[in-house]
Amino acid sequence: MADQNAKGEEFVQKAEKKLSGWGIFGSKYDDAADLYEKACNCFKLAKNWPDRFFSNVDNECPYLKDHPKLKEQMVPILINLTIDLVETLTLDTEKELQMFSATSLIMPPLTNIRKKLLFVLESKHEAASSYVDAANCYKKISIQDATQSLDQAVNIFLEIGRLNMAARYCKELGELYEQEQHLEKAIEYFERAADLFQSEEVTTSANQCNQKVAQLAAQLEQYPKAIEIYEANAKHSINNNLLKYSVKGILLNAGICQLCKGDIEIDPTFSGTREYKLLSALADSMDEGDVEKFTEALHEYDSMTRLDTWKTTLLLRVKNTIKAKEEEEDDLT
Repeated sequence: MADQNAKGEEFVQKAEKKLSGWGIFGSKYDDAADLYEKACNCFKLAKNWPDRFFSNVDNECPYLKDHPKLKEQMVPILINLTIDLVETLTLDTEKELQMFSATSLIMPPLTNIRKKLLFVLESKHEAASSYVDAANCYKKISIQDATQSLDQAVNIFLEIGRLNMAARYCKELGELYEQEQHLEKAIEYFERAADLFQSEEVTTSANQCNQKVAQLAAQLEQYPKAIEIYEANAKHSINNNLLKYSVKGILLNAGICQLCKGDIEIDPTFSGTREYKLLSALADSMDEGDVEKFTEALHEYDSMTRLDTWKTTLLLRVKNTIKAKEEEEDDLT
């Protein structure tokens, strides 16, 4: 391991020498960047880990103080590099890492590598990718910071016209916000992802994101919105050979949302299916105010096709509504 550390120092010295010498058409910067990259790998192999963080960008790299745009783009790369180096450290150091701010730099011998980062930022695509890398590292310690980094990546990808990449990370943002139970924000990003995927004619991904919007909207009791999305997806899928088999499941979801809303109109498109029969039985038991009949219909369906958590949650709402009406009628009598 000592050999790797020595090699790393040697690469740093070569890089410094390269930067102070002459170069043609900026080639010295590319060469220095490669040398710093090799140094970084050597230090990682030598387990020459930084054990604390210090200083800030303005103090350690005054050049950046007068170039805020460059500093802003440089931060995620620093974060990515730093967290990558400390992710195998002790719990105490990881606790310290949680206090790591976006303006921190790593300790020597790795601080010299920051010079290499200035050259990487010539490419906006690489800057966006670095924000993604930073987000992936932040997921270990701070979902909030991860979402901020991903949002930066999305903005850059939109700026350079990489709509597919922007859509991909909007979807990931939606998933992160859903994970944190920030459902309104999750809906916002799933909707953005759907629009972007649709603009790139990636229809399957657009439909998946729209269905996530419908699912989350129903959880927030925004039933009309959910129903509209499910019915639109079903209409789109019915004539698609690959998607038509999913239509009965989509219409079942729409029907459950209608039950929650208290006004169900069962789509005849999938009459004859078990899903249609279930909705019919549930609608009848709801009209009759018969909780036992409602429960029996669910049990019969669930014995052959398991109801997922989302369906169970919404159907429990319907059951509780029937119960409440039944108890109200009993009180009146």
